[in-house]
Amino acid sequence: MTQTIYQTRVTAIGDLVPAFREQGMLVFFGANAPEELHDFCILHEVTHKEDVLKPGDVVTIGDTSMSVLAVGSVASENLMNLGHLNLKANGLSEAELPGDVNIEVQELPEVEVGTQITITRSA
Repeated sequence: MTQTIYQTRVTAIGDLVPAFREQGMLVFFGANAPEELHDFCILHEVTHKEDVLKPGDVVTIGDTSMSVLAVGSVASENLMNLGHLNLKANGLSEAELPGDVNIEVQELPEVEVGTQITITRSA
């Protein structure tokens, strides 16, 4: 059985998102993000949230699924309260920064307006 921890849909994409993606990072923020953050963020509208993020959870962006390796000390709180997620494809098993969520090293998927994002956990 799979539990949905978080589910959202992309509403806007900042101009700098492709450059961040090329560097192995995607930055997400809820619809209430300050205007000065819009250029480098993927803005989204949350449709479901519960629990906290943990290593072993799976982030799915469109058709691409990625296993969470590490969750920074404030990353889960930031996601649940602000819709803020720093997703880094760096393969590290410990978060470098408190807001980081690390996944395996891989090319991150392209994100478009309307793309669904879910975070799930196998029970």
